Amino acid sequence: MRLASLAMYASPPPLAEATAVLWTFLSKTLRRAGLDEAPATLDDAVDYHQAWTRPDLLLAQTCGFPYVKHLRGKVRLVATPVYGHPGCDGPFMRSFVVVAKDSAVQSLEDLRGTRAAVNQPDSNSGSNLFRAAIAPLSLGGRFFSSIVETGGHRNSIAAITAGNADVAAIDCITYGNVLRFDPESLAGIRILTQTVSGPGLPFITRGNASDQEVTLLRQGLQQAVAEPSLAPVRDVLCLKDFPVLSDADYEPLAALERQAQRLGYPLIA
Repeated sequence: MRLASLAMYASPPPLAEATAVLWTFLSKTLRRAGLDEAPATLDDAVDYHQAWTRPDLLLAQTCGFPYVKHLRGKVRLVATPVYGHPGCDGPFMRSFVVVAKDSAVQSLEDLRGTRAAVNQPDSNSGSNLFRAAIAPLSLGGRFFSSIVETGGHRNSIAAITAGNADVAAIDCITYGNVLRFDPESLAGIRILTQTVSGPGLPFITRGNASDQEVTLLRQGLQQAVAEPSLAPVRDVLCLKDFPVLSDADYEPLAALERQAQRLGYPLIA
C-alpha cells in the first residue's frame, strides 16, 4: 500500500471525520480505476512534513511556500482544492492579520514593537504572506519586539487570547473552519487586515509517480466534487473544486520572499 495523508486541516474534529469519508470514496474510486495500491484509510501517524517526501507517497497536502522552497522537483502537483471560506478566491487564498479584540492597534504600522506569533517559519500563510505585508515597514531587518513560534494557527490564536502574543497571520481556511466549528476560540480576537492572496495548499504525490497515476488521482478528485452522496462532506470541508495549477502558478510565493529580502527583511523579526 502507498501512503495517503491529508492532515493539514484535521481539526476541529468534524473536519477529520469528513476528510476520512472523502478518502474512503477516493480510495474505492482509485482501486476501481486500477490503482490497487491506494490504501483503504488515511495514515494519521506520519507527520505531514515527513509525508511530503516519502518515497511511497500517493497523496498528501502541502503548503505553497514549502512547495516552492523545498519540494519542487521532488513531488508532483496533483490539484489545488478550492475552499468556499471568506478570503478564498478560487484556488487562491490569503491570510487574516489578527489582534486581540480589545487591542488599540488600527493599522500594520501600529504593530511596530509588538509580539508576533508565527505558526511555523516555512508556512506560507503564517509567515511568507505575513512577512510580505510587514517588509515595507521594517527598519534594519526588524519590526516586532519578539517572535513566538506556536506550531499551529490555532495555537497562535490561543497565544493572542492568552496575552502571550499581540498579532498573528491566520490563513483564511483555518479561520473559516474555526469560525464554523469552534467560534468561541475567536471571541478574543479581531481581524485587523488581510494579506495579498496566493495559490492555495496543493495536493501532491511523489516525484516519480507516472502520468497515468496523476491522471487517476485528478479524475478521482473530480468525481468526489461531483458525487451527490458526498455533498454533506464537501459542505463540512467547504470544498468546491480541484483545479490543476502549474509550477509557474506557485512562483509568486517565491517572489514574495525575494521582495522581502530586497527590502532587508529576510525573516519575520
